[in-house]
Amino acid sequence: MNFLLLSALSALLHGYVAIRLMPGLTAFPVARLVLGGVLIASALLTPLGLMARRIARPPLADRLGWAGLLCMGLFSSLMVLTLLRDAASGLLWAVDWLAPGRLALADWRSVSAQAVPLLGGLATLLGFLNARRTAAVVRVDVPIRGLPAAWHGFTVAQISDIHVGPTIGRHYLRRIVERVNTLQADVVAITGDLVDGRVSELAAHVAPLADLRSRHGTFFVTGNHEYYSGAQPWIDELRRLGLTVLLNEHVVIASGDQARAGAPLVLAGVTDFGAGHFDPAHHSDPAAALRGAPRDAVRVLLAHQPRSAAAAAAEAGFDLQLSGHTHGGQFYPWNLFVRFQQPFTAGLHLWGALWVYTSRGTGYWGPPNRFGVPSEITCLRLVAA
Repeated sequence: MNFLLLSALSALLHGYVAIRLMPGLTAFPVARLVLGGVLIASALLTPLGLMARRIARPPLADRLGWAGLLCMGLFSSLMVLTLLRDAASGLLWAVDWLAPGRLALADWRSVSAQAVPLLGGLATLLGFLNARRTAAVVRVDVPIRGLPAAWHGFTVAQISDIHVGPTIGRHYLRRIVERVNTLQADVVAITGDLVDGRVSELAAHVAPLADLRSRHGTFFVTGNHEYYSGAQPWIDELRRLGLTVLLNEHVVIASGDQARAGAPLVLAGVTDFGAGHFDPAHHSDPAAALRGAPRDAVRVLLAHQPRSAAAAAAEAGFDLQLSGHTHGGQFYPWNLFVRFQQPFTAGLHLWGALWVYTSRGTGYWGPPNRFGVPSEITCLRLVAA
């Protein structure tokens, strides 16, 4: 979408909110003035924030990004609340039409017009604080049928969807790395959408990943945003930092326990579900990721999008898939709509015999807002079913 079209759409949507709320604030001229100023600023800054890196260079681009994305988060809440207010008004109008004079509609219009910006501002503030804190650790036990004793208690620290970019930088990522390292996991898995920007812009901000520590190393699979940002340069950069990037391939991990030696564990990774649209050589293929793997192995797949589960279960026979992409919806009410695009929104679910864990994400995309949908660092532990 070009800047002019985005600006026109922003003006149209902000104008709708103004038209719906302003008449209800006639008795409060200061509130009308403040709301009008906020909507005008937001209408201008939102498209500038979304297009900041195309029209400016750092540090101006970063400042525009911050301002525009904060406005985007606030306006999203205002828009949703305005639509809910209009729906409620329609119902009240219908009741008043059936039973005239029973409802104080004028009072409702005034009170609800005041409530929308107050509730929108509060939701945005709480969402901002939740988004900017370091993600909490979520511990999950995954029961694997027939799990060999050597792998009982094997841990994977999963981080996903950090989106290093306009509002997430080196210090934010450093805090995540430090918290992951406290888990002393057997493996660290990064399930895509690490960055929103080019290597030349963000390499220094991603550098803390080199300090991730675990028994068997850090493994990465691409998400859709890596392809928006130049996948191959990022693959090269992450390998330079010491991460193992799995592109429809696997590694075999030995238990290291000779007394209980048995089936190995295969950790496989696929490219993003839609990667083939950007590079045919990166077409996502869970079956290819297992090619040459031991047949009796415990099989764990890293796949950015939950909808890779169908192929992971039917074609490859994995035991566990770790995914992200959804952000759990990131903030209310968008979490209610993710299920229409992905089979799972967040948490641990079964797809046939395949366990799928979908992370809510460790950072955020776009608006620094996580209202009602907290970020997470996940510590998954394999246990015998």
